[in-house]
Amino acid sequence: MDEEKVLTEHLGELRVVIIYSCLFLIICFAIFLIFIQQMIPIITMDQKLTMLGPLDVIRFYTGIAGSLSIGVSAPFIGFLLWRFIRPALTENESKKTIRYIPAMLISFIIGISFGYYIVFPFAYQFLMLLGTANFDMMITTQSYFSFLLMTTIPMGFLFEVPFVLMFLTSIDIVTPSKLTSIRKYAYIVMAIVSAVITPPDFISNIIVLIPLVILYEIGIGLSKYVFENKQRKEMHAQRLPQL
Repeated sequence: MDEEKVLTEHLGELRVVIIYSCLFLIICFAIFLIFIQQMIPIITMDQKLTMLGPLDVIRFYTGIAGSLSIGVSAPFIGFLLWRFIRPALTENESKKTIRYIPAMLISFIIGISFGYYIVFPFAYQFLMLLGTANFDMMITTQSYFSFLLMTTIPMGFLFEVPFVLMFLTSIDIVTPSKLTSIRKYAYIVMAIVSAVITPPDFISNIIVLIPLVILYEIGIGLSKYVFENKQRKEMHAQRLPQL
């Protein structure tokens, strides 16, 4: 009976997390829809886009509002999830987890900005020049928005890599030596990712690949810092009883 009661309480808490997350997401979605007209010039960069039908307007507006609301809601949802799993964590793990949430949010925003201001304009202009050389280009809002998401959202997640590696090191899942040993495989994965989210030309791939390599190396450096700091604290804790 006690186990059933505990399970029921956990399910109730999970339901609260889901309800609050959905409500916050809906509120953000509504706010972005209200101000969608002011955001469109920023998102489209004053490009002349084509609508193929009235439903395209709805898809475009809801696509923008939905994507932005998910991004804005992510920290709040992450905080709710942290509160939900906190009883299963040690005090040390709980403190470390909540500390890394803001850092990962900031890195996600930086990655999105890098994709929006660097990767997307370069890739878009390159493909437009390639197309206009032989064809009359007519860009639809749907294809524009899809390409925009493809070149920005992945960069946001990839820029979180250093802090993810720090967090995994802090909870003893990875070590600097392990990250160093799989470096060549990580480079291969990053090369594949850069090829997928950029046009099929060498320069675009390099523009994305170089930051990814730098981010991974930064992640290794931060992992070493966390690992060595943990070792110093453990050695200090072992010496205290002797003193």
